[in-house]
Amino acid sequence: MAYLKENPENKRKMGAQAEKLAEEYLTAAGMKIVARNFRNRQGEIDIIGYHEGYLVFVEVKYRASLKKGNPEEAVGTAKQRVICKVADYYRCTHGVPLSAPVRYDVVAVLGGEVRWLQNAFPHVYR
Repeated sequence: MAYLKENPENKRKMGAQAEKLAEEYLTAAGMKIVARNFRNRQGEIDIIGYHEGYLVFVEVKYRASLKKGNPEEAVGTAKQRVICKVADYYRCTHGVPLSAPVRYDVVAVLGGEVRWLQNAFPHVYR
């Protein structure tokens, strides 16, 4: 298992390392990644892929330790709302039918431990 080196001066670099670790984990588990860091003016989705018939929108959260809580706890209602808005935009611009099964997952990276929470939250409507 890979461990990320803490670098408090560059949170963006740490986030990128956590996303790479998450992507490797998801790919090994059978997810086909189709987009990374998909963004529009409303926000960003870290990873988009297909897994077991679902179009999956993945938020990656990293914590070096439990000092600030579990990583998945950082995906609150406001963040979920943003992810869902960006997911709706992605679906619209990529011709994904409304009937297509969609899932919202969270990958929590704590130190070097990766936890994949499938179906972490439902679609949050405006």
